[in-house]
Amino acid sequence: VTGHYARIRFDEEMQRWQLLRGLNRAKDQSYVLCFMTQEELAHTRFPLGEYADKEQVRALAQEYGLVNAKKHDSQDICFVPDGDYVTFMERYRNRTYPPGDFVDKNGTVLGRHKGYVHYTIGQRRGLGIAYEHPLYVLSIDPVTNTVVLGKEEELYHRTLRAVRVNLIATERMDEPVRLKAKVRYRQTEQPCEACVKDGELIVTFDEPQRAITKGQAVVLYDGDLVVGGGVISQVETD
Repeated sequence: VTGHYARIRFDEEMQRWQLLRGLNRAKDQSYVLCFMTQEELAHTRFPLGEYADKEQVRALAQEYGLVNAKKHDSQDICFVPDGDYVTFMERYRNRTYPPGDFVDKNGTVLGRHKGYVHYTIGQRRGLGIAYEHPLYVLSIDPVTNTVVLGKEEELYHRTLRAVRVNLIATERMDEPVRLKAKVRYRQTEQPCEACVKDGELIVTFDEPQRAITKGQAVVLYDGDLVVGGGVISQVETD
C-alpha cells in the first residue's frame, strides 16, 4: 500500500489489471507508475487515488491521530529536498561532471558548458552565451560531453520512438490506435496515434511537441485509463 495518487481496478472482460489516473487531477501520479506490471498491480493498493480533495485526506489523518496530518505538501523530489540535483547526482554516482563544449548541430563550438548534468532539453536561461539569436538546448551527449544548442523551432517534433515498452490496458497494440499521450509529468495529454512494432512504441502527435527528451517516459492515456508507456529512445525529424 502506497500514498501515490492513482487508482487500480480489475477489468473482468479483459482479465487484466488496470491503472487509472487519481481522482485528484492536480496530484495525479499515474505518469510515473506506467511501468507497473500486472503482477505488481495485483498486489498494490493506492487508497489516496480515490479522494478528489486533499482536505479529505487531511481530515482522515487528523481523525486517526497521524503526526503528519498538517504536514506541508512536498514540491520537489522527496530524496532531494534542497533541490540541488547536481550535488545529488555527483554523490549518488560517486563522480563529477567536467566542463565541455557547447556546439551547434554542425559541431561548431559555440562556447563552454560547466558540465552536461546542469542542463535540460529546451533550456534557454543560464547558458552564458551571447549570440545573434536566442539559443536553446536541443540535445545532450554524455559520451562526447557536448551540449547541442539551436533555435527554439528546432525543439518541436511530432514523432518519437520508445523502448522498454510496458502495455497495461492491453496485451498488444499492433495497429495504430487513437489515444492521448504526454512526454513529461506536468504536461497535458496531447492527441496522438500510437502502435507497437518490433518491440518499439511509435507515437505520432497531431501537433508538434516541444522538447521531447530521450530517456524520459512517454505515457499513453485513453481517458483516465493508462494504456501503457515506454522510455523515449529516438525523436524523429519530420
